[in-house]
Order: sequence, then structure tokens, then C-alpha cells
Amino acid sequence: MSDLLEVLRISTLCRDEVSPHGLPFPLFFFFFLKQHKQWEEVDRKPNFVLMMVDDLGIGDVGCYGNNTIRTPNIDRLASEGVKLTQHIAAAPLCTPSRAAFMTGRYALRSGMGSVGRVQVLLFLGGSGGLPTSEITFAKRLQQQGYTTGLVGKWHLGVNCEHRGDHCHHPNQHGFSYFYGLPFTLFNDCLPGHGSDILADLQHTLQNLLSILGVGLFTLVCVRVCGLLDVSLWLLVALFCLSILATAVWYVPFKLLPTWNCIIMRNQDVIEQPMTVETLPQRLLGEAQNFIKRNVDRPFLLFFSLAHVHTPLFKTPAFAGKSRHGCYGDNIEEVDWIIGKVTETVDSLGLANNTLMYFTSDHGGHLEDANSVMGQTGGWNSIYKGGKAMGGWEGGIRVPGIFRWPGRLAAGREVDEPTSLMDLYPTLKYLAKDTQPDRHLDGYNLMPLLEGKVERSDHEFMFHYCGIYLNAVRWHPPGSDSIFKVHFFTPNFSPPGAGGCYDTKVCLCHGAHVTHHHPPLLYDIFHDPSESRPLTPDTEPRYAEILEQTAKAVERHQSTLTNKQVSDNKILWRPWLQPCCGTFPFCGCKEDTLHV
Repeated sequence: MSDLLEVLRISTLCRDEVSPHGLPFPLFFFFFLKQHKQWEEVDRKPNFVLMMVDDLGIGDVGCYGNNTIRTPNIDRLASEGVKLTQHIAAAPLCTPSRAAFMTGRYALRSGMGSVGRVQVLLFLGGSGGLPTSEITFAKRLQQQGYTTGLVGKWHLGVNCEHRGDHCHHPNQHGFSYFYGLPFTLFNDCLPGHGSDILADLQHTLQNLLSILGVGLFTLVCVRVCGLLDVSLWLLVALFCLSILATAVWYVPFKLLPTWNCIIMRNQDVIEQPMTVETLPQRLLGEAQNFIKRNVDRPFLLFFSLAHVHTPLFKTPAFAGKSRHGCYGDNIEEVDWIIGKVTETVDSLGLANNTLMYFTSDHGGHLEDANSVMGQTGGWNSIYKGGKAMGGWEGGIRVPGIFRWPGRLAAGREVDEPTSLMDLYPTLKYLAKDTQPDRHLDGYNLMPLLEGKVERSDHEFMFHYCGIYLNAVRWHPPGSDSIFKVHFFTPNFSPPGAGGCYDTKVCLCHGAHVTHHHPPLLYDIFHDPSESRPLTPDTEPRYAEILEQTAKAVERHQSTLTNKQVSDNKILWRPWLQPCCGTFPFCGCKEDTLHV
């Protein structure tokens, strides 16, 4: 700036003079300004716009093979950038997958894996969440001078010990601005769509309460009619027990829309419960405004869409427009939203200095369907399995698109194993962050994206179901084959089905899985649908593959510590519940007149 002012002063004094370069000073000043602007553009760090859809199947997008749903804007990103064909989520469920994405490390390292039936955070009023000791890519970039924002879904916890400590909140994990859902969008948020939270437990509690109520009423009638001498104290005790049982069932579960379906701006609850119908427009508006506010400085925007997790949206502009029902309508709305974000970046002249990324947190939910709307979950193309199905490819293979005009060649495809965890080291590299870090499981993608190398750094990848190591992928050096070893697989129900339709999500433990001795082995390069298990007769390297995989597992497990999300941290605790009023009278509405 001092150099610029000095040239301006000289130019004013010497407007009729000639510069040492033989140019009149006003013309020399023009060329200096142009060169100064170019210097600024070269020196400025790149912007990042990361867009993640919730529960999107890889087969839902046109550029990945769908010819029944229109996704021209996503397809345009792919045609103008690099498309990854083997992009892998670190887990097939929201909470562990997002924890790994944020930290560049398997969820087990941050204690975000779990045992038993509960594999994700269920209540905003629980104490579980991404530990304060963990470091996210947002925190690293914030330390490098970036303005960082998260718009949309978080689902990695809020409070630890008391309401308002916000120890797990996005603001505490490197995001200087947050607007969106600290939990997620789920069926309880809309009346008439059923419940996603421990539905069988709710049903059991309701039945027990009914039995208790009928029993109490019967004993009161028997006493009043004089048929039996029933102690008054017994009736009082049963009445108190009924009140307590009602509270245990009704307060946490029947009021879930108030407890979980909320919107926050930074650390303030601004809507409780949220109005689902206007959510897409509000999230898009916030994402666009964040980009516009930070046009003159390096920024990171993580736009974490509420689509396409159920309940599905019924936005009038898209309702009934697709050939794939309400789910297809939602995909086409997602595509429109991605197009508007891309348009915002391009219209502000930021395209050549902005890395845009599109993905999903994991595969589509095959079991999500109902008799009214039909299939409400995604399509995972030719790949077996889906959301919550451990290491089956359909639950972890996701879209991966990078666009950066002038830096990344348009129209390239990379058919090498890559991971959502690779974003952390990639962003660090591009932000010129050279500070030491802890153990990472992701790798810098830029050499692969730019075509400087042909092989991925992921020789081995480990696939978890909860805290249990479910499968291992091996890409041997010098070979096109990609072998995957399954140590156990979830038991589909009913028998012969392609998912766990009886329980709605597959579980990872006990009688819910089948262990394989020896493990199941597939070559997913030649058999991507995992339909033809290899044997010693069909695969000459069979013994070597199992041996190399076992050694890799031993090396990997030596780097782990035994941490997990306990059921105790998942349970609802009233004193941790975010509230925009005086608890338990929580309720407020955001002014949406501008939407």
C-alpha cells in the first residue's frame, strides 16, 4: 500500500513527465495498478466452498450414471473440474462420517465411534460430541487468517456439562460463523412422519404405560366396589409410578420437535421448533450472504445441506417435477441450490481463486420408504448396501467433485481410492499451513487432482461399523485390483432382502451380524457390486491378500486408543438442552419475511 501511495503522489506531481521506462507517468501508473492487482491475486490464499448433501446416493446424480433425475448444475461442476469415482466416506452414518471429514482422522480416534444399537448422537440435550481436544480443518484455516463459516447441519454435539457451555459447538471448533441445524433434519420435525429416535423403545414405554394405567384403574374400581381391600398406599404408589413413567416417555420423546428441531445462529437459538418448509431457502440465502460478505478476504464455507435426509421437502417449485417422485424432486432442488451457490461464486469474480467441492456424507438409505410416498431414500447405483451397512460399498462410496478453473483441468476423472478424510490435509496444504499436526488418516489430494501423480496414497483403507473394524480395502502397488476383505457383514432382514428392513438400519454387533472365517474377499475393481467372493481357486494371491491385510490391521490398531461415545453421553439431559426461552418453556420463531 505504501508503494502504491508513493506512485500516486509522483504521478500527480509529474503528470507531464516521462517515467524511466519511457512511458508517460499516468500510463505508467495504470500499468503499475494492473500489476499490483495481479500481485495481490497471486499472493492471496484460495477460498474454499465445500458442499455436502445428507444421505445422497452416488447413483442419484447424472454425472455418476443417473438418467432419470436432472442434475445439470452438479454435472457442470464435474465437466469443469475433476470427478472422483472411488471417493469413500470413513463411516456409513452421519456422526462418525462427519467427525472423520472434519478432522482427517477415523472417528474412532476422536471417540465418535460407538457400541450397541446407537451409532449417532440422538439428542441435542446429550453430553456427547466432537471433543474440544480435536482439531478440525476449520480451526487450522482460522489460524491461517481465514474467515470460516458453517451453514446447515452439524450433528456433532453442543454442550458438555451445562446449558450454554457450547463445548462441542461449531464456534468452538474453528467456525467463526454458524447458522443452521446443530442436530439434523429428521422425521420427528414434521407431524405425521413418525419418529426416527428409538421408535421401538418408545412403543415399549407406551405399552408399559398403558398396562400400568389399566392396572391402576382396575385396582381403583375393585377398591371402590368393595370387591377387595386394596391398600390406599399401594394406589398412591402406583399413581406416582404412572406419573413418573408418563414423564419418562412423554417429555423426552413426544416433545422431540422442540428439543432437537431447532435453528441456531452462532450460539443463540433463533427458532424452536423450526419451520421446515422454509429451511432450504434460508440455508441457501445464508450461504450466499456469507460468500458476499467475505469477497475481499480468504474464506472457507462449509455448506452442509439438510437435503436429502427424511422428511423430504415439498417445495412448490419442485414438487412433482421429477420422474422419481418426491425423492427425485428433492435431488433436483439440491441441484438448483448447488447451481445458485456456483452462480454466486462466479458472479463475484471468485471462480479462479475458489476451490469448490461437492460430496455426500455417506450413501443413500435403502430402507427409507413408506406406503404413501414410496421410496424416500437414495439409489447407490450398482453398489451393494447403503447407509448404516458397514463396509458394503453402497454405504460409503459417495460423489466427489472438485472445481477450480485455471488450477484443475476440466473434465478429468480420477479412478483411484480417495477419502472424505483427504479434505483436511488438502485444505491445510492449500492454505500453506506447515505447522506440525497429530496422526492423520487422510492425504493431500492436490497431486492427484492436478495429474502430477497417478496413484493414490491410500494403499489401505479401513471401514468401520460403530467401533468395530468391519472391512479393509487394499490397493496393491503396481496393480489395478482393489481387494476388499469383510470380517463380518450385517444380517439383512427379512432373509433375502438387500437391507435391514425390519430394524430400518443395520446394526453392528451380536446376533445382528455374521462373522466370516475366513473373511469374505472381493476384487472391487473387477467386481464393484461385490457379488462374486474370491477363493483360493479363483484368486492366485488369495493367501497373500489375507496376510498383507492382517499386517495392515495390526499396524493400524497400534495407532489407536480405545475411545468411544458411551450410551450415557447420548441420553437426553434437561440441563444440557439448548433453549430460546426459560426451560422447559422453549419456543421462538425467526423472522423469515425476507426469505
